[in-house]
Amino acid sequence: MVSVVGLVGLVVIVLVNSAVAALVTRFFRVRMNTRWGGALYSVLFGAFVLLLLSVLLSVPVGPFITLGTITFLSLGVVLPLVVGMTFDYVWMPSPDEIDLPTSTN
Repeated sequence: MVSVVGLVGLVVIVLVNSAVAALVTRFFRVRMNTRWGGALYSVLFGAFVLLLLSVLLSVPVGPFITLGTITFLSLGVVLPLVVGMTFDYVWMPSPDEIDLPTSTN
């Protein structure tokens, strides 16, 4: 059975991982010049980063999270990756649409 501390820890992991996934997606969308490069790198590298972050964030509440491996990975990696990438691709404007100033004055 999952305790209250485990549920709060899981919600924190999902929220932090979603924010990191959105930032990683935006970083690769800005850096890549190809259409599919940003999405591909976001899925591959983003999943690796979220896996490491999920493991690190679950250490303090580890005994309280009694979920299976597949459930924990889907809630800690897949769900935040989908939410973060959706947030960046749907809600944020494309990097090509943003006008940057030409001078720093």
